[in-house]
Amino acid sequence: MRYHDEEWGVPQHDPVRLFEKLCLEGFQAGLSWITILRRRTAFREVFHGFDPDRVAAMDHADVERLLGDARIIRHRGKIEAAIGNARVTRELDPPLDRLLWSFAPEPRDERPTSFAEVPATTPESTALSRELRRRGYRFVGPTTMYALMQACGMVDDHLEGCWRAGRGDAPTG
Repeated sequence: MRYHDEEWGVPQHDPVRLFEKLCLEGFQAGLSWITILRRRTAFREVFHGFDPDRVAAMDHADVERLLGDARIIRHRGKIEAAIGNARVTRELDPPLDRLLWSFAPEPRDERPTSFAEVPATTPESTALSRELRRRGYRFVGPTTMYALMQACGMVDDHLEGCWRAGRGDAPTG
């Protein structure tokens, strides 16, 4: 509930926080989001606060160490993807925030009234996935990218009647 109330759907432009969201959405693939949230502090610790420069410097020994760390999701492909994605992120032109936000769709005319009306993918998330893969990113499928778009406020999928619906800002109290 706290994640929903304070973070989910709030527009995010900080490049480190966007990289964190990109990585965590990749780790979430096939799992529930609460599983990731419960491990987020450990993820932040072992991935150096998701600073792309520091993550990009990680090596095989780091991967092996992380595979033994029960506090995070121990999936070799996802760990290696986070490191590889950091290396790609460092070389981006335009920077990550501008690249991601260039795929933000126009706001909807109508707010969803049920979870059944919230899509798993959109043409924009599919295009974003395709572009990130073209640049060398991994674990960035269209569904994962739509979840990222929701998380970082590129789309507002708060349901009609939700107190956060239509509020792009973070709560103040």
